[in-house]
Amino acid sequence: MHLLKAQTEQRIPRQRAPAAAVIGLAQNPVGLGLGGASIELRQPGGPILRATTKGDGSFRFAGLSPGHYEFSATLDGFEPFSTSFAVTAGELVSVDAVLRPIAKMGPPTPAPAPGVPYRNVPDASTAAPVEAAPVETLPPADKVFTPMPNRWNYDFPDYHRYPPPAEIPYVTGHFFDPFNQNQLKGDKPIIGQHTFLDLNFTSDTFTEGRIVPAANSVSAAQPQSYGFFGGFGQFALNQDFALSATLFSGDTSFKPIDWQVRFTPVFNINYLNVEDTGIVNINPAAGTTRLDSHIGLQEAFVEKKLADLSDSYDFISLRAGIQSFNSDFRGFIFADQEPGVRLFGNLDSNRYQYNLAYFAMLNKDTNSGLNTFAYRNQQVMVANVYRQDFFKPGYTVQASFHYDKDDPSVAYDTNGFLVRPAPIGNVQRHAIRAYYYGLTGDGHIGRLNIDHAFYQVLGHDTFNPIAGRPTSINAQMAAAELSYDRDWIRFRTAAFFASGDKNPRDGTARGFDSIFDDSQFAGGFFSFWDREGIRLTGTGVGLVQEGSLVPDLRSSKIEGQANFVNPGLMLWNASTNFDITPKLRAIVNLNLIRFVDTEPLELLLFQSNIHAGVGADSGIGVSYRPPLSENITINGVLNAFLPFQGFKDIYTGQTLFGAAINVRFRF
Repeated sequence: MHLLKAQTEQRIPRQRAPAAAVIGLAQNPVGLGLGGASIELRQPGGPILRATTKGDGSFRFAGLSPGHYEFSATLDGFEPFSTSFAVTAGELVSVDAVLRPIAKMGPPTPAPAPGVPYRNVPDASTAAPVEAAPVETLPPADKVFTPMPNRWNYDFPDYHRYPPPAEIPYVTGHFFDPFNQNQLKGDKPIIGQHTFLDLNFTSDTFTEGRIVPAANSVSAAQPQSYGFFGGFGQFALNQDFALSATLFSGDTSFKPIDWQVRFTPVFNINYLNVEDTGIVNINPAAGTTRLDSHIGLQEAFVEKKLADLSDSYDFISLRAGIQSFNSDFRGFIFADQEPGVRLFGNLDSNRYQYNLAYFAMLNKDTNSGLNTFAYRNQQVMVANVYRQDFFKPGYTVQASFHYDKDDPSVAYDTNGFLVRPAPIGNVQRHAIRAYYYGLTGDGHIGRLNIDHAFYQVLGHDTFNPIAGRPTSINAQMAAAELSYDRDWIRFRTAAFFASGDKNPRDGTARGFDSIFDDSQFAGGFFSFWDREGIRLTGTGVGLVQEGSLVPDLRSSKIEGQANFVNPGLMLWNASTNFDITPKLRAIVNLNLIRFVDTEPLELLLFQSNIHAGVGADSGIGVSYRPPLSENITINGVLNAFLPFQGFKDIYTGQTLFGAAINVRFRF
């Protein structure tokens, strides 16, 4: 039996007819390939083409002319196989030659004579006794097994199959080596067989040169500076040194830890050089440069697993103390390190994950952004649940609730500027109660990567300084990103929307604002709009905060209160990632930005007819990982921000630039 499969190619007119080919397999009836079979192919009256099958039974004849062919296959011990078929120009014919084994005929087995038993069975009553062979004694256990009281201290053999620096088994670890077995990195217990210590040291260096709008202060740095705007040039350097120590008890990487204690202090030194006074400090006598330092405690918590819920490692745990928490996939609402209590775990073989968290917010140091030990009079509560493989394998959906309880307070930052309440409009202490309801998703559907979010925020503000009255809050945010991978390139497009307030005085605040966001969206670090904090000149607030997309007009993201009377934002993003090598990635990013409603800006600046267009934010950057791991990462970017009419109405038409490098070492 045989199977013929024809594949005919399309031909261009006047193109020469391509040659045909025959391929196939010689196999036995159960589908195993037969190597060494003789294959013959010929046209009637033509030469015989011969081939021998390979070890897997395959054969091939190429460059055949069209016509009728006779085919045969033979192999010792098998019945011959033959067939015939026609071949047209450019056709590929597949032949499955099934060879059946020849049955071997031997002499017939004689039947036993009548009365003669098939075999002689001795009579047990007359047979001689058989002496049992002695049973060999097994060696003692210590001759067979090697006792290992501690499985972590096993001495591997000194084995060198390949010369250094090749990756070879049984490498001896060192205390300074984070890649091989290291007791300081949690690879071996320090107490018993289940208690580990994990030490991590991180150096994070961020340096940036930028051209951003800055207003002349009451005492300009340069004489005869009569213009409203001062020098736009700025240079910033921020250096963090973090040492994290984690003591934990557990078993394997699959089982959740039983308990852990973590302590992470961070030492910061920062430097700022600008072209005008009144920026580094409210006192013009402080000049145009600032060198500052701060030590903050960013993590200090204990964690205990309360119960195992199934044999699939489902669990429930409790963590108390200063801890990192990001409430959604992209950091749109709350991403910070604050003291609190968090109940978390999973269900249904990790298909569900959940968090129930409460945080009592700390004041931040202005220049480093690190924690202080002063209470901020703000509390945040978060509840969320994730469902993996929600609709399609690889797609995760999340539902969440946030509550922001920000009480009245008065605060000045490290540099002497008033941050609470915001120094705009009618300045008076006020309280905010905001309730966020969110639905987000992240993952892929087929080859299409998808990320989306929607938030509705309701609540009230006892006195909004721009509205000049108490306001009820009703605002929305939406974001969506689609990306597609083609070989070594990822194509990405995204859109971001934050509602604005068209009527700032009507008592309903419709401009969206977050609690403490750190958005990784529409470029993140590689976006000028997201990375830079652009101050609204002539006021005490910012147009947009550092690490945020929302133009919320708040005095400070890390120290000020949320403001829901703002212009809102519409952003369109297109970007592409090029994985040039496994270590090197290039990023090209473009954002087109416009305000949703400019009325809050017009009211705040006493300026009419501000256009909605903001600008085109472009950037080109690289991400480099020299050891092909996260132990050393280098990110660099060059940005240009081309103002549209709305930005020109507020500032100037000058193109803004930025260049930033972030170098991170982790041990």
